[in-house]
Amino acid sequence: MFLHSRHLSRRGRAALLTAALTTLATAGISWGAAATTPTATASSSLHTCTVSDLYLSMGRKEGAAGSLYWPIRFTNTSATACTLRGYPGVSVLDTAHRQIGPAATHSGRPFSTVTLAPAHSVSAVIRTTNGPIGGPCLRTGTYLRVYPPASFKAVLVPAHWTICSHLFQVGPVNTQGAL
Repeated sequence: MFLHSRHLSRRGRAALLTAALTTLATAGISWGAAATTPTATASSSLHTCTVSDLYLSMGRKEGAAGSLYWPIRFTNTSATACTLRGYPGVSVLDTAHRQIGPAATHSGRPFSTVTLAPAHSVSAVIRTTNGPIGGPCLRTGTYLRVYPPASFKAVLVPAHWTICSHLFQVGPVNTQGAL
Protein backbone atom coordinates (compact mmCIF):
# COMPACT_ATOMS: atom_id res chain seq x y z
CA MET A 1 0.00 0.00 0.00
CA PHE A 2 1.15 3.49 -0.75
CA LEU A 3 0.62 6.45 1.57
CA HIS A 4 -0.15 9.77 -0.06
CA SER A 5 0.19 12.99 1.86
CA ARG A 6 -2.56 15.57 1.60
CA HIS A 7 -0.63 17.91 -0.71
CA LEU A 8 2.18 17.66 -3.23
CA SER A 9 5.35 19.51 -2.27
CA ARG A 10 6.31 22.58 -4.25
CA ARG A 11 9.00 20.52 -6.00
CA GLY A 12 6.41 17.76 -6.72
CA ARG A 13 3.95 20.24 -8.24
CA ALA A 14 6.70 21.77 -10.37
CA ALA A 15 7.85 18.34 -11.57
CA LEU A 16 4.26 17.32 -12.35
CA LEU A 17 3.61 20.49 -14.35
CA THR A 18 6.95 20.26 -16.19
CA ALA A 19 6.32 16.61 -17.12
CA ALA A 20 2.84 17.41 -18.37
CA LEU A 21 3.93 20.38 -20.49
CA THR A 22 6.88 18.44 -21.92
CA THR A 23 4.62 15.52 -22.83
CA LEU A 24 2.12 17.81 -24.52
CA ALA A 25 4.83 19.66 -26.43
CA THR A 26 6.44 16.38 -27.55
CA ALA A 27 3.08 15.11 -28.74
CA GLY A 28 2.50 18.33 -30.68
CA ILE A 29 -0.48 19.34 -28.57
CA SER A 30 -0.98 22.99 -27.79
CA TRP A 31 -1.94 24.05 -24.29
CA GLY A 32 -5.70 24.29 -24.81
CA ALA A 33 -8.53 23.06 -22.62
CA ALA A 34 -10.11 20.94 -25.34
CA ALA A 35 -6.91 18.95 -25.90
CA THR A 36 -6.04 18.30 -22.26
CA THR A 37 -9.20 17.98 -20.21
CA PRO A 38 -10.49 14.57 -19.11
CA THR A 39 -13.08 13.18 -21.50
CA ALA A 40 -15.72 10.51 -21.31
CA THR A 41 -14.37 8.63 -24.33
CA ALA A 42 -11.38 6.35 -24.37
CA SER A 43 -8.99 5.28 -27.05
CA SER A 44 -8.30 1.56 -27.25
CA SER A 45 -4.56 2.33 -27.28
CA LEU A 46 -4.60 3.96 -23.83
CA HIS A 47 -3.77 1.90 -20.76
CA THR A 48 -5.74 1.72 -17.53
CA CYS A 49 -4.33 4.06 -14.88
CA THR A 50 -2.36 2.24 -12.20
CA VAL A 51 -1.45 3.34 -8.68
CA SER A 52 1.97 4.41 -9.98
CA ASP A 53 0.24 6.74 -12.52
CA LEU A 54 -1.94 8.45 -9.93
CA TYR A 55 -1.81 10.84 -7.00
CA LEU A 56 -4.87 10.59 -4.75
CA SER A 57 -6.09 13.43 -2.56
CA MET A 58 -9.27 14.70 -1.00
CA GLY A 59 -11.38 17.58 -2.27
CA ARG A 60 -13.62 19.80 -0.16
CA LYS A 61 -16.31 18.27 2.09
CA GLU A 62 -19.83 19.49 1.49
CA GLY A 63 -23.09 18.86 3.31
CA ALA A 64 -26.58 18.85 1.82
CA ALA A 65 -29.97 17.42 2.76
CA GLY A 66 -28.67 15.46 5.76
CA SER A 67 -25.72 13.97 3.88
CA LEU A 68 -21.98 14.66 3.86
CA TYR A 69 -20.12 14.40 0.52
CA TRP A 70 -16.35 14.31 -0.04
CA PRO A 71 -14.64 13.88 -3.43
CA ILE A 72 -11.58 11.67 -3.79
CA ARG A 73 -9.40 13.19 -6.53
CA PHE A 74 -7.39 11.01 -8.91
CA THR A 75 -4.62 13.05 -10.58
CA ASN A 76 -2.57 11.61 -13.43
CA THR A 77 1.11 12.13 -12.54
CA SER A 78 2.46 10.11 -15.47
CA ALA A 79 3.70 11.51 -18.76
CA THR A 80 0.93 9.84 -20.81
CA ALA A 81 -2.84 9.72 -20.77
CA CYS A 82 -4.54 6.73 -19.14
CA THR A 83 -8.11 5.64 -18.46
CA LEU A 84 -10.28 4.91 -15.43
CA ARG A 85 -13.66 3.16 -15.54
CA GLY A 86 -16.03 2.31 -12.71
CA TYR A 87 -16.02 2.52 -8.97
CA PRO A 88 -13.02 2.68 -6.65
CA GLY A 89 -12.93 0.45 -3.59
CA VAL A 90 -13.01 2.61 -0.44
CA SER A 91 -12.82 1.78 3.26
CA VAL A 92 -12.09 3.76 6.43
CA LEU A 93 -9.04 2.88 8.54
CA ASP A 94 -7.87 3.88 12.01
CA THR A 95 -4.32 4.98 12.91
CA ALA A 96 -3.21 1.31 13.13
CA HIS A 97 -4.61 0.71 9.60
CA ARG A 98 -7.49 -1.46 10.88
CA GLN A 99 -10.74 -1.14 8.97
CA ILE A 100 -13.63 0.67 10.67
CA GLY A 101 -17.03 -0.60 9.52
CA PRO A 102 -17.87 -1.99 6.09
CA ALA A 103 -16.37 -0.81 2.80
CA ALA A 104 -18.34 1.72 0.78
CA THR A 105 -21.16 0.39 -1.37
CA HIS A 106 -21.64 1.59 -4.94
CA SER A 107 -24.10 4.43 -5.49
CA GLY A 108 -25.58 2.70 -8.55
CA ARG A 109 -24.87 5.64 -10.85
CA PRO A 110 -24.06 4.64 -14.45
CA PHE A 111 -20.48 5.22 -15.56
CA SER A 112 -18.29 5.43 -18.62
CA THR A 113 -14.59 5.25 -19.33
CA VAL A 114 -12.79 8.48 -18.44
CA THR A 115 -9.56 9.45 -20.20
CA LEU A 116 -7.22 11.23 -17.84
CA ALA A 117 -4.62 13.50 -19.48
CA PRO A 118 -1.30 14.12 -17.68
CA ALA A 119 -1.62 16.57 -14.76
CA HIS A 120 -5.45 16.43 -14.83
CA SER A 121 -7.87 15.10 -12.24
CA VAL A 122 -11.20 13.32 -11.98
CA SER A 123 -13.06 12.38 -8.83
CA ALA A 124 -15.25 9.81 -7.13
CA VAL A 125 -17.50 11.12 -4.37
CA ILE A 126 -18.06 9.35 -1.04
CA ARG A 127 -21.19 9.90 1.06
CA THR A 128 -22.51 9.28 4.56
CA THR A 129 -25.19 10.95 6.68
CA ASN A 130 -24.41 14.19 8.45
CA GLY A 131 -24.73 12.69 11.95
CA PRO A 132 -26.69 9.84 13.54
CA ILE A 133 -29.95 10.29 11.60
CA GLY A 134 -31.02 6.64 11.17
CA GLY A 135 -28.44 4.91 13.33
CA PRO A 136 -25.24 5.48 15.28
CA CYS A 137 -21.96 6.89 14.03
CA LEU A 138 -18.81 4.77 14.09
CA ARG A 139 -15.54 6.12 15.43
CA THR A 140 -13.71 8.57 13.16
CA GLY A 141 -11.07 7.10 10.88
CA THR A 142 -7.68 8.56 10.07
CA TYR A 143 -7.23 7.23 6.53
CA LEU A 144 -9.21 6.13 3.53
CA ARG A 145 -7.92 3.00 1.80
CA VAL A 146 -8.67 3.54 -1.86
CA TYR A 147 -8.34 0.98 -4.65
CA PRO A 148 -8.55 2.82 -7.99
CA PRO A 149 -10.97 1.13 -10.42
CA ALA A 150 -9.51 -2.12 -11.86
CA SER A 151 -6.62 -2.04 -9.36
CA PHE A 152 -5.52 -4.59 -6.79
CA LYS A 153 -3.17 -2.09 -5.10
CA ALA A 154 -4.50 0.42 -2.62
CA VAL A 155 -3.44 3.90 -1.62
CA LEU A 156 -3.83 5.26 1.92
CA VAL A 157 -5.12 8.81 1.83
CA PRO A 158 -5.06 10.83 5.07
CA ALA A 159 -8.71 11.69 5.74
CA HIS A 160 -10.79 12.05 8.89
CA TRP A 161 -14.10 10.36 8.01
CA THR A 162 -16.94 9.11 10.18
CA ILE A 163 -19.52 6.63 8.86
CA CYS A 164 -22.96 7.41 10.28
CA SER A 165 -26.38 5.74 10.12
CA HIS A 166 -25.03 2.60 8.37
CA LEU A 167 -24.60 4.62 5.14
CA PHE A 168 -21.28 4.70 3.29
CA GLN A 169 -21.44 5.03 -0.50
CA VAL A 170 -19.02 5.80 -3.30
CA GLY A 171 -19.82 7.02 -6.80
CA PRO A 172 -17.96 6.10 -9.98
CA VAL A 173 -14.94 8.03 -11.19
CA ASN A 174 -16.26 10.90 -13.32
CA THR A 175 -15.52 14.39 -14.55
CA GLN A 176 -18.65 16.02 -13.07
CA GLY A 177 -17.90 15.31 -9.39
CA ALA A 178 -21.23 13.47 -9.04
CA LEU A 179 -22.08 10.65 -6.62
